[in-house]
Amino acid sequence: MTDPITDGFSSLMEYLDEIEEMGLIAQVGFSLGLTLFIILFFRYVLLQAAWKIVKKTDAVWDNEMLDPIANRIYVFILLAGVELTMMWTLGRNDAFYTAVASYFSGIYIILSASIISVAINFIVPAAMDKYNTNKSVTVTGGNPLVVFVSRGIIWFMGIYLALQEVGIELFGILASLAVFSLIIGLAVQKTLGNMLNSFILAIDQPFEVGDRIEVDGVMGMVMSVGMLSTKILTLTEQLVVIPNNRLVDSTITNYARGGGDGAGSRVTLTLDVGVDYEERSAHVKQVIMEVANKCPHVESDPPPRVLLRELDNYSKNYRLYVWIMDYAEEFLATDWLLREIDNAFGREGISIPYPIAVELKSKPSPFPEGKVGERMRRMKSTRQHVSRIKMLKNEAEMEEEREMARNELEVLQTRLAEGDVKKAEKENLEHDIRALESLLAQFTE
Repeated sequence: MTDPITDGFSSLMEYLDEIEEMGLIAQVGFSLGLTLFIILFFRYVLLQAAWKIVKKTDAVWDNEMLDPIANRIYVFILLAGVELTMMWTLGRNDAFYTAVASYFSGIYIILSASIISVAINFIVPAAMDKYNTNKSVTVTGGNPLVVFVSRGIIWFMGIYLALQEVGIELFGILASLAVFSLIIGLAVQKTLGNMLNSFILAIDQPFEVGDRIEVDGVMGMVMSVGMLSTKILTLTEQLVVIPNNRLVDSTITNYARGGGDGAGSRVTLTLDVGVDYEERSAHVKQVIMEVANKCPHVESDPPPRVLLRELDNYSKNYRLYVWIMDYAEEFLATDWLLREIDNAFGREGISIPYPIAVELKSKPSPFPEGKVGERMRRMKSTRQHVSRIKMLKNEAEMEEEREMARNELEVLQTRLAEGDVKKAEKENLEHDIRALESLLAQFTE
């Protein structure tokens, strides 16, 4: 009984012997044809099957990774075909083939390192995004330093092994360049510092492209983060280039982070308004609150708040707290609120005190003389009483809400301190505790 594998191999060898007898051109033509067949088989059979598999997944990184890897495999197959052709036509012991065989091995190692490097470039960020559990601020993308270091190690190993194949000792070259590298390092010390600090920024990630930040009085949107510097576009459309050394040594305020509940761009807007000492606090608060609740840029949750912050020499100063979902609307919201508060004060007869430098013989009345002025005074007095009643109710509700938040915070802290909490539940408890602490601290500044 004959073995089909052995018979097939014997038939193939006989066929190759026949081609070899036909001459060099036949051998080269057969080798190139076989190489082309393998490339087409890979492209239209194996690669198509791989595409069907990756398209069934929800991930995007595997679709983007397939083409770069396929291109390197094409080069791998082509080089293997050339080497096999040389091996067949010249023979394993030919001097020319023996001289170039090590170079083929080195190229194969470089191609393998390149394929692994491409895989790391796509897989590592996707894996880091998947296992990122940060709930207060959404951080997009993986850590570029991890990807950079991993790919650097792969490429170093690949180049080291490839050079060994061709008889070149990499460490000997590096040792001979040590003195030269020291001189260059001293000359570009600041440049190297900027490059190193770019990696530090990549590790800490204090901001991302698109965030609005403030560094040493410069406020603007981050346009790009480079190896040497970070470019910021200010609110007046000026491009400011800040060296990474300065960024690492400076205090950075990121207005796109810290919003909580996944809304990193949410920002608190505070406006100070001064009124005359004769005005009733309840009336002033109620008028400002009504304006804030009507503003299209202001969030209803958390609701706006108005607090008396200061008894100045010539005015009672109130502070309005509102929350805006997108910090890009901060100036629009400020303009809208100030304009409408000014109009509302005019309608309600609420007086804003004059500057200290203005000398007046007598304090002007916000109401005209006569019956019309008297009627406006009575209407203002009525509104003051109504506003006081509403404000007392709102303050009672706010105090009740804060007391409930304190009790809930105490329960969550007790649960967290028990020690038998699972990891997922612990993260949820910590997130809820931070949210409650932030709520209770809103008006303690």
